[in-house]
Amino acid sequence: MTAQTGPAGQTGLAGLRGDAAPEPASSTPKWAGVAWALLILNTLGSTGAKTVLPLPRSVSQLVTMGSLMTAFVIALALNKHLRIRPSAYLLLLTALLGTSILSSADLQEGLGALFRCFRLTMFVSTLWLLTRWWDGGFAFVRYHIRTYAVVLASVAVGLVISPGKAMPEEYGGRLSGAIWPLTPPQIGQYAAVIAGLTLLLWFGRRTTWRSALVVVVPVLGLLMLTHTRTATLGLVAGLAVAFLSMMLTSARARKVFAWTVGVGGVAGVVLAGALQTWFLRGQSADNFSSLTGRAKVWDALLEAPRSTADYIFGVGLTDKSYDGLPIDNSWLAIYHEQGFVGIALVAAFLLTLVVVAVLRPPSLARACAIFLITYCISASYTEAGLGDASPYLLHLAVAASLLVRGVPQSDEEAFIPTKGADVRGAGA
Repeated sequence: MTAQTGPAGQTGLAGLRGDAAPEPASSTPKWAGVAWALLILNTLGSTGAKTVLPLPRSVSQLVTMGSLMTAFVIALALNKHLRIRPSAYLLLLTALLGTSILSSADLQEGLGALFRCFRLTMFVSTLWLLTRWWDGGFAFVRYHIRTYAVVLASVAVGLVISPGKAMPEEYGGRLSGAIWPLTPPQIGQYAAVIAGLTLLLWFGRRTTWRSALVVVVPVLGLLMLTHTRTATLGLVAGLAVAFLSMMLTSARARKVFAWTVGVGGVAGVVLAGALQTWFLRGQSADNFSSLTGRAKVWDALLEAPRSTADYIFGVGLTDKSYDGLPIDNSWLAIYHEQGFVGIALVAAFLLTLVVVAVLRPPSLARACAIFLITYCISASYTEAGLGDASPYLLHLAVAASLLVRGVPQSDEEAFIPTKGADVRGAGA
């Protein structure tokens, strides 16, 4: 990719070639990008497939927790005067943190619950410190893309040097992390989010089509190798809603959407057999209907006896498992850990982001935010993460940063920037 440097020294995703528009100056310090990358590293987790070089879980946990503490220190050093920007998303997330601490205090889930509360406290505190630079611009979108691109590059390297460990039998031959222990759903999620954001940046002429291809084609290849249905459907749903949000004001959006529907329809008919095989992953009808066994765990969790306090506040933060099996549903995980109060708070911050996005004038920033919000909502059915420190909360934080009220844009100008224009996204 060709680098682009703005007046403030910020580096863009692509250079000023072809159809890429000039990048406006950014006041976001580059160390904020380092803090963001460390937050992402913290959410990678420490379990997954066997790696090329044996990595003890204690070491990977030390790295991820150390990255969070370092991110907090960097954010605090950058924002030593504690200047924060109001954020309904983070306010509700802070209330969820309070609920988590309250539900974990009786130690039903042991000391691990309090440790997870401490982690969530540092996570949310770092986000608050970084709100100073949430200005409706694309700085955090680019930090997001670059960091996850590095993560996926490590996955690709692992696939090259050790195909057996990268596609182990324990995951049914699906792509996993051979350098850092990453599961197929994690890789699929990162690939889908990067692909969607990069395509939207290309659409908004924030990067050239060549630079977009360099990113999108490899990550979509990795996504296909993971056989992750949740990520694939989330990518399709997110892009569809994002483009639909722009169709009334952008002829370019209508053209791209029409071409996508036409080409996608033909490809769907021609490749129907291959798509069905990929989608089923060789599973039996019973296994597929139970969502790879998820439904059985969900039924057991819902049928388990609970006290009134457990119904209201949950049992405290866990490792997102029940009876030794992953819950793999954000809403049930929240119900289990933070009770109905937690469900209400998570629904509230999602609804707040949706309402703010709908009320904002059409812009590329709004479209990117809508993509991220839609992706997180669609993935919440078969993935946990909305109630604790996770990539999903970081995706939503990027969406919140894009929805901060910036310089107003209108109609086509919002999607096809002109030379010298300040094209930061509109927000609240």
